[in-house]
Amino acid sequence: MDCEICHGTRWKSVIVDGVERLTRCDCWREELVTQQLAASRIPKQFARAELATFEGRGSNLKLEAYRLAAKFVNDFPVVDQGLLFYGPHGVGKTHLAVGILKEAIRKKGARGFFFETRDLLRMVRDTYNAKVEDRELDVLKPVLEADLLILDDLGAEKTSEWVQETLGFVINTRYNGQRPTIVTTNLSDNLDDDDPRSFVFQVGSRSRSRLREMCTWVEIGGVDVRGVGVDAPAEKLVALERAEAAKAKKAGGHPKGMAKARLRDSGKQLELSWPGGKAGSGSR
Repeated sequence: MDCEICHGTRWKSVIVDGVERLTRCDCWREELVTQQLAASRIPKQFARAELATFEGRGSNLKLEAYRLAAKFVNDFPVVDQGLLFYGPHGVGKTHLAVGILKEAIRKKGARGFFFETRDLLRMVRDTYNAKVEDRELDVLKPVLEADLLILDDLGAEKTSEWVQETLGFVINTRYNGQRPTIVTTNLSDNLDDDDPRSFVFQVGSRSRSRLREMCTWVEIGGVDVRGVGVDAPAEKLVALERAEAAKAKKAGGHPKGMAKARLRDSGKQLELSWPGGKAGSGSR
């Protein structure tokens, strides 16, 4: 059905200082937002994920994460850093990241994309197949140039030299272009290059250093919402989180699955290079 104001022309008449002028109709912006949301690659399972539905559910860490997310959207695109949400499974990291992306598209007209890290790497690998017409750069172009990028579940992929080079290229390119990135991860920042759940082991020290510069790191703790139900009331979540915290305190540690990050920076800025190379080739 055509717009009742512009009748499908996408332009409307307004009076400015007594002179009739043409300007974009509101329906044009609404249509553009709809198109951008459809192109953002947000998974269907997060179709209902919004910032508003995250607020007030659970621990103080979650409330602080929500506050920083709302501030990011309010300030966007004039932001100095992106956000990196880290913590255990099921605490709402992806929900919050998707909520930010949706709000940035709706309110700021951002051209943004969601990429699950393993899926992105698979898409790049597929370009090395002679039967696939897409080139590596065709896949990476929206990732590198998006106004806002969500890089979800960083570290879930099996690491390798090629994985670290590819992710390093993405991270460094967005860093150099000063394009904000939102990252979600279950990794911990313990600087142990032998720990498979550490940033250094999974993405390499250089990419870890860049992420420390280009993102504000935000811990999100709490119980696994998937385990208690996504519709569980906040009071139940708070009670469960307090019980977990009390149990951990009695045991002399942190709640299960909540690795406490040891944020120790060397203060050195490490440069990344992109030597290229095919997946698994080990080219340098």
